[in-house]
Amino acid sequence: MSLLYQNSFYVGISVSDILYGVELMLYFQTVRELHKTRRHEERLDKFFVFFSTANLALVTIFEATRAVFGQETWIVNATYPRGPAPYETKYDSALYQITGWTAALLLDMVTNGLLIYHCLMLWDNRRVVVAPCLLWVASFGRSMDELRVTGAPNAGVFVGPVRNFRLAYFIVAIFLNVLVTCLICGRISWLAQDLGRKAAHPYFGVVAIIVESALPYTLCGVVFLVLYAVNSEVSVFFCACYVMFACISPQMLILRVISGRAWTTEGTLLTLTLRSLS
Repeated sequence: MSLLYQNSFYVGISVSDILYGVELMLYFQTVRELHKTRRHEERLDKFFVFFSTANLALVTIFEATRAVFGQETWIVNATYPRGPAPYETKYDSALYQITGWTAALLLDMVTNGLLIYHCLMLWDNRRVVVAPCLLWVASFGRSMDELRVTGAPNAGVFVGPVRNFRLAYFIVAIFLNVLVTCLICGRISWLAQDLGRKAAHPYFGVVAIIVESALPYTLCGVVFLVLYAVNSEVSVFFCACYVMFACISPQMLILRVISGRAWTTEGTLLTLTLRSLS
């Protein structure tokens, strides 16, 4: 564990704590909007509350385990023989660490599932999401393999089978992110051109593209994957950001749907109808 790794890990905890505060704000704003608007889509609203609460719980577990591991490494066991590096290698496969990483993988999976569903609503064509669905299934299989080797004693993050399985998982998962993001961005742009600039502005602005395509989540994942593939210890910082945006991005999308500013299946069909009549 070099000084660069320790700094990246520490800064990652600090930044993710700030992002966790953003997630809390978005979560309570979502619950408040659902209670205030009292929409007529009760089943969908219940799903939004359940999904948001589950994501918040998962990211809380991830954040808590990282904070505990940092405290154990640098404070409680500061006098561990030969320093924090051997302690980190020995206890990185501790049960609470595996629990935190399992929560992060599960959060990644459910977020990708929501984005695939949003992509299906925009395109209104099941054939478009066949490839993303296959990638989702593949990433699920990779995540099971990755968890199996992570529990092995003295498993290193940047060496050995843990790195190989983890890299394989993130290659599939982040490629899925990129594909779905491109499909959503392309579809929104195409539909917005048909509506016209003024009519499409609420749905086609910069904020709309960023939120509905989960762009921060995807960009963070790409940067993390590149750094992790070249064994850069800075990747631990972007890993923390990637997990946090796996929670924040769908929360922003849900809030946008509740406020009535997100693209829906009905909006897509209306645009296609207007296009056919013009």
